[in-house]
Amino acid sequence: MAEKNNGTENGLDFDSSNLLLFVVRWKKPLLILSFAAAVLSAIFSAPKFIAPKFESTVIMFPTSTASISKSLLSKNNVSKQDLLSFGEEEQAEQLIQILNSDEIRSRVVQKFDLMRHYEIDTSDVYKQTKLFKEYEGNITYKRTEFQSVRIDVLDTDRFLAAEIANNIAALVDSVKNRMQKERAFKAMRIAEAEYLEMKEYVRVLEDSLNSMRRMGINDYESMSERFNEYYAKAILENKTQAAQKLEEKLEILSQYGGAYVSIRDMLEHEKEQLSHLRAKYQEARVDAEQTLPHKFIVNNAFPAEKKSYPIRWLIVLISTISTFVMALLVIIGYENITKVKD
Repeated sequence: MAEKNNGTENGLDFDSSNLLLFVVRWKKPLLILSFAAAVLSAIFSAPKFIAPKFESTVIMFPTSTASISKSLLSKNNVSKQDLLSFGEEEQAEQLIQILNSDEIRSRVVQKFDLMRHYEIDTSDVYKQTKLFKEYEGNITYKRTEFQSVRIDVLDTDRFLAAEIANNIAALVDSVKNRMQKERAFKAMRIAEAEYLEMKEYVRVLEDSLNSMRRMGINDYESMSERFNEYYAKAILENKTQAAQKLEEKLEILSQYGGAYVSIRDMLEHEKEQLSHLRAKYQEARVDAEQTLPHKFIVNNAFPAEKKSYPIRWLIVLISTISTFVMALLVIIGYENITKVKD
C-alpha cells in the first residue's frame, strides 16, 4: 500500500526523472503489452492476412506542344520550341490531367478486367464507386521535381502491375491524339473548302482570260501601243486595207482591253491567295493525318522483385510504439483517478 501511495503522490506532476521512474516501476505491464502488440502486428501483417503488393513505375517527360506543320512546314515559325524539346511545367500538368481522365481509366479497367481482378461484386449497387476507389488507391500519378511525370501501379500480381503501367503510358498518345484530331480535322475541312473555292474561282478567271486571248488579246498595253503606231503609219502611207484591219483590231482592244487588264491583274492576285491557302491546307492536313508521340519515356515499368506493400517492420514499429504510449497514458490516468478517489 505504501508503494501505491508513493506512486499516487507523484501521479499528477511528472518531470523527466519522475516519468522515467514511473516507466521503470510499471515496466512489466508495459513490456508485456508492447511485446504482445509487436507479435500481433507481425502476425496480422503477414501475407495470409494482407496480400503483398508489388509496385511498377513509368517515368516520362511530356513533349512540347508545337504542332507538326508549324515545326516542319511553316516558313514563318518563330516558336522557341520544336518537336524535340521537352515540355515544361504546364505540359506536365496537362499530361497528369490526361492520365486522370475517365477515358484512360475506363480503357484500363476494361482491358485488364479490373472489376474481377479487384474482386468487386458486379451486383453491388456501389460497384463503380468501389472500383474507382480501388483504382485510385493502386494507380497514382505525380509530377516530379524535374518536371517529369511518374506513373506508379501497385498490384498483387507483379507482372500485371508492370503491364498496366506501360499500357497507361501508351494510352497517353492515343487519348491526346484523339483530342487534337477532332479539332485538327475540323480545321482541315475549313481550309480545304476555302482552298477548293479559291481554286475554282481562279479557274473561272483563267477561262475568261483564255477566251480573250483567243480573240487576239494577249498583252493589252504592248498591243495597243503597236497597233496605234502601225495604224497611224498605214494612214500616212495610204494603205487603206491594212488600216482597216488595224482599225478592227483596235476596236476589239478598246472593247475588251479594260476587262482583260482587270481579269489579268485579279488573276495574279488570286493566284497568290491560292498559293497561300494551299500551304495552309497542307499544314492542316498534316496536323489532321499525321501523329507523333507526346512523351519521352525515361524508364519503362518492369516486374518488381520485392513487394512494396505492406512494410511489415514499419507496421510492427508503429503498433508497438502506439501500444506503449497508449498503455502509459492509461496507467497515468488510472493512478490519477485512484488518487482522486483516495
